[in-house]
Amino acid sequence: MTVDKEALDCAKAAEHLDIVDVKKPDEGSLGANFPWVIREIREAVPADKPVSATVGDVPYKPGTVAQAALGAVVSGATYIKVGLYGCTTPDQGVDVMRAVVRAVKDHCPEALVVASGYADAHRIGSVNPLAVPDIAARSGADAAMLDTAVKDGTRLFDHVPQEVCAEFVRLAHASGLLAALAGSVRQSDLGPLTRIGTDIVGVRGAVCEGGDRNAGRIQPHLVAAFRAEMDRQAREHAAAAPTAVPAVT
Repeated sequence: MTVDKEALDCAKAAEHLDIVDVKKPDEGSLGANFPWVIREIREAVPADKPVSATVGDVPYKPGTVAQAALGAVVSGATYIKVGLYGCTTPDQGVDVMRAVVRAVKDHCPEALVVASGYADAHRIGSVNPLAVPDIAARSGADAAMLDTAVKDGTRLFDHVPQEVCAEFVRLAHASGLLAALAGSVRQSDLGPLTRIGTDIVGVRGAVCEGGDRNAGRIQPHLVAAFRAEMDRQAREHAAAAPTAVPAVT
């Protein structure tokens, strides 16, 4: 099997990337890709660039999800992201994430585990976005993240206002976690995301051909432009938010 062309495009844009995130967009916002694809992408991108892998928009099945997470880390990912899609209470989220943390850390203690909720949780019945940092902290995860579950053109700030995103970041940092935000993020969002202290910004559609996260492929020149704007925003707001150093994924 040949290495995915998009992975090669990411390798070409490596100087502008902090993390390369592997997912399967046609299986959901955090759709899991195949183990062999994760492995091939890990081999294609520079060794100093961490590879992140999603394990899916998961159900409340801790054993199933733990096995999927182990598969991702065995395949070469060092960031393991879990979308708590089927968890309707914080306790369910903790059950899933504790199982994931144990499975991942037993195999690779230095790997980072990311608990991801959804800004539009009200549309799918999953846990409240502001519960995610506590779920991550109670389970021993390393980062709390928000994305959007339904990719219908609505965006992060359409569902979670900037002040609520700021509270999400504050809660994550108060527990010693990284704070990651995503969800159809555009260049125009980078100013607010930088000001509230976001550690990791997840982006796909904005750096894909035609802005299409599913049919379009990642374009190195769009990645470069996005990163240039990110760095500009970081410089402008360094005095107000000196620890906010976002990352392109």
